[in-house]
Amino acid sequence: MIDHSSPPSPIPLRKQRDYRLLWTARTISITGSEVSKLAIPMTAITLLTASPSQMGMLTAAASVPALLFGLQSGAIADRLTRHRPLMIACELVSCAAAATIPVAWLLGVLNVVWLIVVALVIGTAGVLFKAANFPHVAAVVEPTQRTEAMAGFHASYSVASVSGPGLAGLLVQLLTAPLAVLAEALSFLTSALLLRTIRTREQTTPAASKGMWRDVVEGLKASVTHPVLRALLGAGVTINFFAMAYTAVYMLYMLNTLNIPKGLIGVLIALSGAGGLLGAWITARLCKRYGENRILLFAVIFFPVEILAVGLLTGPLWWKLSLLALTGTITGGIVVAFATCMGAIILRETTPELRGRVNATMTFAVQGVLALGGLAGGFLAELLGLRSVVLICAAGIALSTIWIWTSPIRPHRPHRPELASPDLRVPAPSFTKSVNHLIDSRRHSWL
Repeated sequence: MIDHSSPPSPIPLRKQRDYRLLWTARTISITGSEVSKLAIPMTAITLLTASPSQMGMLTAAASVPALLFGLQSGAIADRLTRHRPLMIACELVSCAAAATIPVAWLLGVLNVVWLIVVALVIGTAGVLFKAANFPHVAAVVEPTQRTEAMAGFHASYSVASVSGPGLAGLLVQLLTAPLAVLAEALSFLTSALLLRTIRTREQTTPAASKGMWRDVVEGLKASVTHPVLRALLGAGVTINFFAMAYTAVYMLYMLNTLNIPKGLIGVLIALSGAGGLLGAWITARLCKRYGENRILLFAVIFFPVEILAVGLLTGPLWWKLSLLALTGTITGGIVVAFATCMGAIILRETTPELRGRVNATMTFAVQGVLALGGLAGGFLAELLGLRSVVLICAAGIALSTIWIWTSPIRPHRPHRPELASPDLRVPAPSFTKSVNHLIDSRRHSWL
């Protein structure tokens, strides 16, 4: 007998107009940002003869907004009834800021300070956008499809990581570096227009504000007192710290220790992006069968495999390239699988009125350790040597397994604790990079 009380199956995501618009907007915007990662530094170096200290400030300017405004952005997002207007405004502000670079260059007034200010403006708008985008996903996508949606968003980062650098090089050659930044401006504008055409109505109940500081503290408290969220936070910080330490020595190790040709390093990095696309496709299907918890538990085990293989690698060039290509592709998929499940679990475990702040806290923490990890990797390489640092990073990333496997995420624990405060109760299972925001580029930040 047919059970007429069961809810109908939701429309597949690929056939949902608003999800397609949201995914396309993010993919275009991120690809434009990948172009600017090459075009803006090239402008500073080739046209403005920037000094090393100026290049350092320009590089830091991209991450400073996350440290200054990351926590507050979550509190702002949780106060909103509708998130899409803020997202559109952020894209338009970023478009205007990026467009000033070619205009200033044509007028002869462009300088390094101008580039730094633009980087700060775009970075700040990006922080606000990501804070609003996270809860907005819950409005556009059905709860049962959110893991698949998150996998799709992480796939867009993989697309950008594969296509962005090549497109950037082509545009810089054809248009010169400052004019290539126009691609970023146009990508932000296109994203804003696509977001504007989304029809889904948001019905978010804004959280009652107790003041900015108390709102921020409430998000911090939720992230560190809830056992599942605390485990994800600890694992994310551990992974990104040691991943960035590895990134700091990666290029030197590949060139000087493994003697990998320069031109093939880019190919290996692109393979990790291709692995991310494959990982997004597989993760969505595996999660439907086994659930996000189990996929996360096994994904974290494989995180250090590539770095360990790199640290132990010796032999002829063909063997090195074969193993690096294989492990890099697999790790690209593992990173996407972990980040997808992490984002899904965060949405599932967090009440709607706290999603913006919990997401902002996670982003602030896992991105904030990147600078520390980079410094630690460079310093240890001076003391211990490149191969030793690579092996230390593999062991360090393996520590993230402890966070995950000792948490309530493990399937044999049937009861999931609730948040301590009645106002922070855990809802029934439904969903969650960053964190889309969590994988901008695997070689620069794994989560």
